[in-house]
Amino acid sequence: MRTIFFILQKEFLQIFRNRAMLPIIFVVPVVQLLILSFAANYEIKNLSVDIVDQDNSTWSRQLRDKLLSSGYFSLNRQTFNPKEAYEDLEANKADLVLTIPRHFERDLVREDEVKVQMLVNAINGSKAGLANGYAASIINSFNRQIRLDWLAMDEDNSPEHIAVSSRYWYNPDMNYKFFMVPGILVVLVTLIGAFLSGMNIVKEKEMGTIEQLNVTPIRKHHFIIGKLLPFWIIALFELSFGLIVGKLVFNIPMVGSIGYVFLFAAIYLVVMLGMGLLVSTFTETQQQSMFITWFFMIIFILMSGLFTPIESMPGWAQQLTLANPIAYFVKVIRMVMLKGSGWADIRYYLGMMLVFAVVINSIAVWNYRKTV
Repeated sequence: MRTIFFILQKEFLQIFRNRAMLPIIFVVPVVQLLILSFAANYEIKNLSVDIVDQDNSTWSRQLRDKLLSSGYFSLNRQTFNPKEAYEDLEANKADLVLTIPRHFERDLVREDEVKVQMLVNAINGSKAGLANGYAASIINSFNRQIRLDWLAMDEDNSPEHIAVSSRYWYNPDMNYKFFMVPGILVVLVTLIGAFLSGMNIVKEKEMGTIEQLNVTPIRKHHFIIGKLLPFWIIALFELSFGLIVGKLVFNIPMVGSIGYVFLFAAIYLVVMLGMGLLVSTFTETQQQSMFITWFFMIIFILMSGLFTPIESMPGWAQQLTLANPIAYFVKVIRMVMLKGSGWADIRYYLGMMLVFAVVINSIAVWNYRKTV
């Protein structure tokens, strides 16, 4: 223990004397948390729409007003000429073109049926899906309002319908920050654990000081613990600081036990530090370590369910996420903070993380060769 204590003392002095590393540890994560939490917004508003109103009747104007007053759409152009609207769609000036045909009002009264056309810019698939869904919902609401109120239909003659009442559990207001901030915190803690630990060990190789350490009586496990433990402590501090910032700035709820979050994070960081150690055994420079770690981190983060649901991925990708530690932590921190999940809910994920920790660190320690 005395040896490990002296190594820890030396590592902390080295970290706090490094002017480049201090901002990376204490400033960059906070800035990233604040910027990403505001920027990673799932809500889509102000979709630009071109309206081709070829009827220019009372009802066609009311349909246009209902669409624009929803808050989701802003008018880019209103025209009688469909060609102008198509040009806007091709130039990405319009996200949606709604064409209201001639005799819209007359056909609705006489024929009890009329068709409108929606053309949606699908360069961005998710944006197109939301635009189509918003517009279809508004048009259906408009249609129902006409049939029940303006055409004076009673409930017996009106089309059959099912009244649906829905409520969002665990995030009643669908506040995307409540969903994103915990996931972003996981990414920031991951970067501290995997990037800095690996680069710190490789730095000893670059400076040649690792050879000096090799000829000292320091044992292999002393060196590894002394190198990794400071970043384990710093990453947990970052998690604490991030949770405080999340609470003060974004009012993030903490329904479950914060102890479960830190218990899981403590084991998760052992996995990430093990990955950093493993990468450091294969690389000779900090640049190599950074690029290899970044290669795997990009894959892990994009397949973690942070931005897109894992259930929406192809079957083979869902199988790959079973070996993705970030996916487990993102799931657990959201479950505990938003849903209030307890031990029974997270023990499976905790068990998986323990397996990861043992396997990755065993490989990393076995691959780390130190000659005394």
